[in-house]
Amino acid sequence: MADNRFPRHLLKPRHWPTWLGFGMWYLLAQLPYRLQWKCANVLAPLLRRNKKRLKYARRNLELCFPEKSDAEREQLLNDNIASTAMTVFETGIAWFWPKWRFKKLYTVSGLEHLEQAQQDGQGALLLSLHFTTLEIGTALLGQEADFDGMYRPHGNAVYDYIQRQRRQRHTQDAIAIPREGVRTMITRLRKGHFIWYAPDRDLGDKNSLFVPFFGVPAATVSATGKIISMGRAKVIPFSQYRLPDGKGYELVIHPPFEHFPTGDDYEDTLRVNQFMEKEIRKHPAQYFWAQPRFKSRPEGESPLYS
Repeated sequence: MADNRFPRHLLKPRHWPTWLGFGMWYLLAQLPYRLQWKCANVLAPLLRRNKKRLKYARRNLELCFPEKSDAEREQLLNDNIASTAMTVFETGIAWFWPKWRFKKLYTVSGLEHLEQAQQDGQGALLLSLHFTTLEIGTALLGQEADFDGMYRPHGNAVYDYIQRQRRQRHTQDAIAIPREGVRTMITRLRKGHFIWYAPDRDLGDKNSLFVPFFGVPAATVSATGKIISMGRAKVIPFSQYRLPDGKGYELVIHPPFEHFPTGDDYEDTLRVNQFMEKEIRKHPAQYFWAQPRFKSRPEGESPLYS
């Protein structure tokens, strides 16, 4: 069960500016959804000031979409910046809206795959990826199913507390699992829990394999198959897409992977990357391109980010 006790040290004066910021964020989140959509368009140009993230995004698009022209990739970059700006508002919605306001915001398909896993008494990794809609997507899925989430602690203590509490409120028996908590994952899976899981970050070459991602060798966590085997669980992929013109979101729970794992770590990891690539190609502007996905390189290869 989640620990809901409030850490009293977070009331110290040095934390007051952060609490004030969250108060303003809460008020902003109460605006009508379509108005927040328009506010995101105002915020988008400001994100270009983060030159480091902008460089990552532009370079990733060059690597992953070499078939597109420079003009097409620049348009995709602009769309991606707008999508990232909307993330700020979607996070406020996910954390601060009352649950009744979510009802008309989304549609969902594929719930029968989760229901079947429950009937079979099996846990599942909800294989997802870092779309810019991550926060809102998991919040909306939490209206339909209970699941745990992988979690990276935030450096700001107040932000960390609110992030955990706001994420956990959407499911009844959820816990936030640190990304190093493999034992916890296996234990929860064996008990029949679902766990949101997105292994599309470059965490270095330790415990990773270089597997193609959009044709580029990418350091990819190779533990998915082992976790599934040890947890006696399934892989059930999950995607969420932002609909155009402020029309809400589509959640898709895909059929479970069949014949997985195979016992071949490379082939299992490749299959995960292939699923992710296919989903990204459906809505490429909604992926979080501003991460150094190809920072780690195979031995002897030159860096891709100069």
